[in-house]
Amino acid sequence: MSFPLHLVALAGFAALMTAAAVEDVRRLVIPNAIVVGLCVLWPLQLASAPAISLVGTAGAALCAAAVFAAGALLFSRGLMGGGDVKLLAAATLWAGPATTPALLVVTAILGGMLAIARLSPLAMRAVLAPAETLSAAKRMPVPYGVAIAAAALIVTIPPNLS
Repeated sequence: MSFPLHLVALAGFAALMTAAAVEDVRRLVIPNAIVVGLCVLWPLQLASAPAISLVGTAGAALCAAAVFAAGALLFSRGLMGGGDVKLLAAATLWAGPATTPALLVVTAILGGMLAIARLSPLAMRAVLAPAETLSAAKRMPVPYGVAIAAAALIVTIPPNLS
């Protein structure tokens, strides 16, 4: 029985996504090296994964380019961080065209839950002094890379294990 090599790339994907989430929580930064690592591992996944087509590969690249373009627009308006845009585009490469909509929906749901958790009274008490107002709480940054990484793991890992 041979060892499926695509699992090595998949493990690297999981490790890099986890590292992105941890760094985003710690410093509100997603290092470029993590995104580059995800992009470098993607062709290795394609080369070793069973049943990968050229059409699916091109579709994944086009989806990632579209997500990056939309994210760049959001970044230019101050609505999304640059690291989040790059991480979401890299996650889209791995998700492929069939599961990109699921990736975006799960990311939005998890991101909303994360934002609500950051605005909870318990979180406010830990971060804000009593004199600060709710308007200051609304300016609290949300480490959205956590939602992106979690959604990428939820959407990408299960289909690659079968």
